[in-house]
Amino acid sequence: MDIRQLKTFWTLASTRNFSRTAESLNYVPSTVTMQIKALEEELGIKLLDRLGKSVVLTDAGRRFLPYANKILNDVEEARHAASQSGELTGTVVIGADETLCTYRLPALLRLFRERYPHVRLLFRPLSSHNLKQSLREGNADVVFILDEPAVSADLHTELLLDEPFLMVVSPDHPLASRSTLSIEDFHREHMLLSEKGCSYRTYFYRTLLRKGADSLTELEFNSAETIKQCAMMGLGIALLPEMAIKGEVERGELIALPWDLSEIRFATQMLWHQEKWISPSIRAFMELAGNVLKRSS
Repeated sequence: MDIRQLKTFWTLASTRNFSRTAESLNYVPSTVTMQIKALEEELGIKLLDRLGKSVVLTDAGRRFLPYANKILNDVEEARHAASQSGELTGTVVIGADETLCTYRLPALLRLFRERYPHVRLLFRPLSSHNLKQSLREGNADVVFILDEPAVSADLHTELLLDEPFLMVVSPDHPLASRSTLSIEDFHREHMLLSEKGCSYRTYFYRTLLRKGADSLTELEFNSAETIKQCAMMGLGIALLPEMAIKGEVERGELIALPWDLSEIRFATQMLWHQEKWISPSIRAFMELAGNVLKRSS
């Protein structure tokens, strides 16, 4: 096997698509197919299956991926050590959910690109329940999650920033002018919620039910920005992290309801696998992420 084959396999495992892999590596699709076939023949195992236009790793492919990743990282480290310029090179694969992609990470990614122009960033937006798995399967180097602080047996977790939540409505909503609320005020209201499986949606909904709420009508969305826009249009009550709605609340476009959410403690967190070798480029990204996001407000 050679480095090009391993890089092609690693990229294909990340994109799950032959055309995108070819475009990313400046190959024609047939070159990707040829290199994967040659790698499979040399290893004597099938690394992936094609399902329509998408690619799925086999069990053997998932087991092989961390080793391919380590070899590529070692090569990057060697190139960096031998480089006369001393400039960081290599690739960093990042994963995050939609909310953090939109409201926390753009400034970080721009600053990293300015400081380390020769490091290639691959960004993978993922649903919340797939983020930790992407680390365990070697598909991402670092992921960011918005969740309750937690400890994992195989993942390192760095808590970066506590994220308060607000319950908000449009200025013309019937509850917007209330100075106090009881659980009965939520009966038969339309709740604008994130998709099932989202940790803060699950926690919030459990809390309302525990306090006696019933007859709630749920409208489910997979985007915090969509929830915000629907709330501003008067479609219902939204629960969102303050980072997503701070400007709208300050301008009076959304009204924060007087409902105690102090028991909901969620935070922006950075995770990476305990067994992963951290290359100089990944280390630089993690250090910058810690500095930038801990200063966010």
